Amino acid sequence: MLLLFTLSAIVPGDPATALLGPQATPEYARRFIVEMGLDQPWYRRLPTFLGHVLTGNLGIDVLSGRPVAGIVGAVIPYTFILTFASIGLAVVIGVPLGCYAATHRGSALDHALAFISVAFIAIPSFVIAIFLLLIFSIWLDWLPVLGAGQPGDWLDQAKRLILPMTALSVGWIGFIARLMRSSMLEVMGENYIRTARAYGLPNRMVTYKYALKNACIPTIAVLGMGIGRLLGGAVLVEIVFARPGLGRLIFDAIATRNFPVLQGAVLVVVVIFVVTNLLVDLSYSAIDPRIRRDAAPQAAGQ
Repeated sequence: MLLLFTLSAIVPGDPATALLGPQATPEYARRFIVEMGLDQPWYRRLPTFLGHVLTGNLGIDVLSGRPVAGIVGAVIPYTFILTFASIGLAVVIGVPLGCYAATHRGSALDHALAFISVAFIAIPSFVIAIFLLLIFSIWLDWLPVLGAGQPGDWLDQAKRLILPMTALSVGWIGFIARLMRSSMLEVMGENYIRTARAYGLPNRMVTYKYALKNACIPTIAVLGMGIGRLLGGAVLVEIVFARPGLGRLIFDAIATRNFPVLQGAVLVVVVIFVVTNLLVDLSYSAIDPRIRRDAAPQAAGQ
């Protein structure tokens, strides 16, 4: 919160001119500055900002007069749907690709998947978004171009989600596939895997029942960070596809120097990132019982 407020305070530019336009009279501009609280030094505005945040008050948008919390709350569902749909698509495709590459190590398909994975990781999401828009919306005319769809029309919303979801998930498909491959290869070399094979258990059972579960733990750890990265990548993707969302809201707030909306939206993104990583950390013990056993003696000792 301290960093967010400080950066907002030192952003160059005149908020009154950016929000009201150059035709605003000096009297109206001064009144606008007072309403925003920008007539006070930043060190006097900081305690007020912190006090409001700690009580759940993200401020008031001086243009519309609406609470910032309401403005942010109206667009959060769009960003949530886009982010979690993208990470879900990346997991559904990346995990099987990584497992297959690990179980067919050194094959031609393994090398091909390695090349494709690196290529996917290297291409920025907004570049993929532009190409997807050109190919599937402009040239082929298969999918809608812009917007998030009509409220209540789930089919239209799903169609308009396909391209931005794909653009965001492509890089993570490659990353998860590479991570799963390396994790699977490491787990497949463990003693308990060799013991299971020595007992004559079917190879499919050893691979997908015992090895895969433990190999998924590093991937789950990365997914917590991935949510934050996807929230950042959603800014450009939402702009390309003209979708409402936190990313688009933050971009517009920066462009217009709308500090209350900017601070509130960024703070919500940070909270989402922290909570998501906390939930991911708590999920480890549900996946790997060894974590619970290791934590129990430490808790008893304390």
